[in-house]
Amino acid sequence: MMSKPSVLFVCVHNAGRSQMAAGWLRHLAGDEVEVRSAGSEPADHINPMAVEAMREVGIDITANKPKILDYATAEASDVIITMGCGDVCPAFPGKRYEDWKLDDPAGQNLATARHIRDEIHTRVENLLADLNPTA
Repeated sequence: MMSKPSVLFVCVHNAGRSQMAAGWLRHLAGDEVEVRSAGSEPADHINPMAVEAMREVGIDITANKPKILDYATAEASDVIITMGCGDVCPAFPGKRYEDWKLDDPAGQNLATARHIRDEIHTRVENLLADLNPTA
């Protein structure tokens, strides 16, 4: 039996996009996928607009804390999704990479955070279908 895939979402502050993506994947995949998120320069707390946008769709990310991207986490992940961290994001041979061009919800209003949330939702659904084509 194949082990469950692991996905790492990475953005600069690990406070908005990567947290929303991790929240969506946990919500949609349950325990079928190991979900991780990290940032190259983590913030002190999760972006309140990201928290509110996710709360509106029934996903609570308030307990999440921004984490620093470390070598072991990246190396242990099967898929690494980057979101605006550019050259700071590590590259590991044999990993599947995707770079999601998404607006940053930092400093944005709730309407913009909702749009970003919905775009992330669509991308996470596509990612999940690709990871588990029989689902």
